[in-house]
Amino acid sequence: MPKIKTTRTKRPPEGFEEIEAILDDYAKKMRDAENESHEGKRKAESLWPIMRISHTRSRYIYELYYKREAISRELYDWLLKEGYADANLVAKWKKSGYEKLCCLRCIQTKDMNYQGSTCVCRVPKAQLRAGTIVECVHCANFPASKVPTLLWRSDRNVAWRGSVMGLLAEQVVHVARSLTARAAAPQQAGVLSGANPAAWDAADPIKLWVIQVIIITGMTQILALIFGRIRQPRVIAEVIGGVILGPSIMGRIPGFSKTIFNTNSMPLLTLTGNIGLVFFLFLIGLEIDVRLVKKNARVSAAVSLAGLLVPLGLGAALGVGVYREFTNHTVNFGYFILFVAVAVGITAFPVLCRILTELKLLDTPVGAIVLAAGVGNDVVGWILLALTVALVNASTGLTALYVLLASAGFVLFLLFPIKWAYLALAKRTGSLEQGSPTTTMMTITLIMTLFSAFFTDIIGVHAIFGGFLAGLVIPHENGYAISMVEKMEDFVAILFLPIYFTLSGLRTNLGLLNDGITWGYIVIICCVAFFSKFIACGLTAYAAGMSWRESGAIGSLMSCKGLVELIVLNVGYTAGILDQRTFSMFVLHAIILTVMTTPLTIFFYPEHAQTHEGSYRTPVKTDAESPRSAPADEQLKTRFSIVLEKIEQLPAAMAISQLLQPVAHSPPSYVSSVAEEKAVEAHGISPIPGANVSIDALRLIELTNRTSAVLRSQESDHLLHNDPILSIFRTFGTLNRLSVSAALSVVNYDEFPDAIAQHARNADSQMVILPWARGATYEEDGAKNPFDGVFNRSGSQDQTSSVVYSEFIRKAFLHSPTDVALFVDRGLSSGAPGDHFLLLPFLGGPDDRLALSFLVQLCANSNVQGKVVWISKMEGGSFVAGGEATHATMAAADTVYGPHTTQTRIVSDTADNVLWERFSASPRLIFSKESSPRPLARIAELVQAEIAVRSNAIVLLGRSRRMAVESHAAELQALTSSKGAVVGSSVAKTLGDVGAALVASGTSASLLVLQAAVASN
Repeated sequence: MPKIKTTRTKRPPEGFEEIEAILDDYAKKMRDAENESHEGKRKAESLWPIMRISHTRSRYIYELYYKREAISRELYDWLLKEGYADANLVAKWKKSGYEKLCCLRCIQTKDMNYQGSTCVCRVPKAQLRAGTIVECVHCANFPASKVPTLLWRSDRNVAWRGSVMGLLAEQVVHVARSLTARAAAPQQAGVLSGANPAAWDAADPIKLWVIQVIIITGMTQILALIFGRIRQPRVIAEVIGGVILGPSIMGRIPGFSKTIFNTNSMPLLTLTGNIGLVFFLFLIGLEIDVRLVKKNARVSAAVSLAGLLVPLGLGAALGVGVYREFTNHTVNFGYFILFVAVAVGITAFPVLCRILTELKLLDTPVGAIVLAAGVGNDVVGWILLALTVALVNASTGLTALYVLLASAGFVLFLLFPIKWAYLALAKRTGSLEQGSPTTTMMTITLIMTLFSAFFTDIIGVHAIFGGFLAGLVIPHENGYAISMVEKMEDFVAILFLPIYFTLSGLRTNLGLLNDGITWGYIVIICCVAFFSKFIACGLTAYAAGMSWRESGAIGSLMSCKGLVELIVLNVGYTAGILDQRTFSMFVLHAIILTVMTTPLTIFFYPEHAQTHEGSYRTPVKTDAESPRSAPADEQLKTRFSIVLEKIEQLPAAMAISQLLQPVAHSPPSYVSSVAEEKAVEAHGISPIPGANVSIDALRLIELTNRTSAVLRSQESDHLLHNDPILSIFRTFGTLNRLSVSAALSVVNYDEFPDAIAQHARNADSQMVILPWARGATYEEDGAKNPFDGVFNRSGSQDQTSSVVYSEFIRKAFLHSPTDVALFVDRGLSSGAPGDHFLLLPFLGGPDDRLALSFLVQLCANSNVQGKVVWISKMEGGSFVAGGEATHATMAAADTVYGPHTTQTRIVSDTADNVLWERFSASPRLIFSKESSPRPLARIAELVQAEIAVRSNAIVLLGRSRRMAVESHAAELQALTSSKGAVVGSSVAKTLGDVGAALVASGTSASLLVLQAAVASN
């Protein structure tokens, strides 16, 4: 197997350009075979892939000249001289009897040659048994083969048979079997009949494909959970998962790669990944909104330009050294330099969006500039990559020019007439008006994406560019793009995309990075790629007037690689520009730079240094609104924040908001007498218009790995005015003369409590209200167990049984800097209209005092009446603890507050008495005191009695998880056991002992659980 020694100093003979692409493909396959790991293989077996490729290439050149007469003698001799074909083997093929010789060793008499007899490769084909696969022990090639022998059987037991007697015996057996065998149906039992599901079957490839997909998806999800904890993008998990499954780690397990990721099955897996990549590039095109460029256009254009020119220049200089050190000079020098420059200069826009969203930087100057600069950088990078691929695939310069002209024409065709037609059709079908594509528009979109990918592929540009261009066609008006993404993203992101990036990991062999020069160049690649972006973009931003922190964050973010870099590298590997070693080097550098992005951004731009523009907040004034003024009484609450996450919470939010409606100057019918009005004012309830209530509605949207969540975060200004939940609540506020302002926050679910706390600080809220709607209730379907009645068990559960949501509420209680009210709507919002009755079981403590003050304020409304019962525990009550079955679920750890001393307890008791004396003379409230050995049971009885009279009663109660008068845990356990209720342990931690007792007792009253602000917050 001679080495190709072409220096290209002299021009090849005429006709070489017509076969150059095929020879380059053979050269690429030869490089991969040479770099393949040979661990665990015999010496002869390790040479098999190389021998096969060499034999196939030599046979191709031989038949071009002797059989097809497609090349000249000059070119044929030049190819033999330059080592493209094995001249010695070709010389034997020209001799009689050696026409089908697979390798020269087969005719040697000195070495092992089946005991000196003629090699099986020279046995005439007519003497071989039909269907027998015969291979050469030395090179593993088929005998008598006229076609490229890239497919072979690696079973050594049938490698060769040489004696004439053996052939005669096989023929006899074959005839006997053909005479006696009965017709049999193909196996249908599968594994039950002993079939191996992991064995490759070209006629039924789905079994192995499913195994591969399950392994890839499982590995990706596990790693995504791990890396998500340290704020790393999902692409890191996908690529590292591929590296683990590839030859670097699990490929070293004997038989793993050959069984799970064998060569025959890879084309189908690659096809699946490429389909997913086309649709992922479509989603990337959807993310790019040209309107972003208009924001901070001057600074962002300068940053984008600097972030392209400097890295492209330094990347080209870096490519010279990499080319000389790691390539065999078969790749065109100019193409290689251009590709390395693109790989160094490109920025990963999709990952950039996710990092900005997770760090809540979209409404900062840094986020606005980086988004706009990233759009320009990304588009120019894709254009340069398309240029590189076009040049590599073109046989001549004129062909490359035709490819570029065809690409430019297709881009203009898509972005103008097709985009206009698509927009008109979306309006015609009503999709744009509804903000959601119809089935017809989805069909048209899919066909357009696939055809665009097909066209760019057949003209010599990669198919991914077609998908990217199709994404630019989709309009962004009225949330249409977001809805389009929602219909496609899960299938692409969960199934297709991990396959593609896992293939990148499978192609990465870290075992090839085995010397100091290689690792030195890896360090140089990382330094050039990072500092060329960081310094260029950072200095440009600093010169434009940004602070050093903002400039450092911009430089760090613009150096992010991620998804786009890996796509570029895969394109280069497929085009033959990179071999496996250089591909592994650049993949490692992409992983390192992507991992560095988030920590560096946090380091340069911490939360205390961030400047938010406040564009996510738009107050909506009503006629009743007047400038806010500090209330005369510190107990009066006028500024509230209501948290809205789901549309199911709207009825509960509206119901509690009606209770907050202030009392305006009105006819005497609203207040029974002048004396009563004076009494109300004397007890801290101000009915004057100067104390108007204002409500800040905080809309929470969960930030997930989905592209639609990122698009929502980018279009927060649009969503703030068009979000259906906020629109309905604003309309409600206008109709009820309430001052309503809206805010929107897109954060991870775990960060919801922090977002609420931050909003309460920014809005200067006096109380945060959390509606807990009835959307979580469910009733078990199916036949009822007759023993449920015997053992007092019920199959129905309400919203308080939600462990996940209760954990979120407890965190909100813990982190809130102000008072918190949890409204558990258990039917109030769907009840009949009428006056509201509020009942407060008062046990003492700061939370109960807050509940009493708030009750007095609510009762200033003439449509609200209230009753307060101070219940103290009578000595002598004893309880028997129930069994462990009482608590059906174990939730997360409870919120922990600091311990209180005897002195603080005495102060709290004194404050209870003072407040009671202050409000006990309120005319609209009924005050009473009771003593009971079982306070919780007595409270449940009082509530049941009021519910029997008033169906729209609301129970106000303090959460009392800190500084409570005494613990009622023992009574709660006994009460729950006696009622036979199944109450989760999270209920008491969330609602307090009194709230849990009311739930266990089966009362249907709505609950308003209050907690006073924790001093540490």
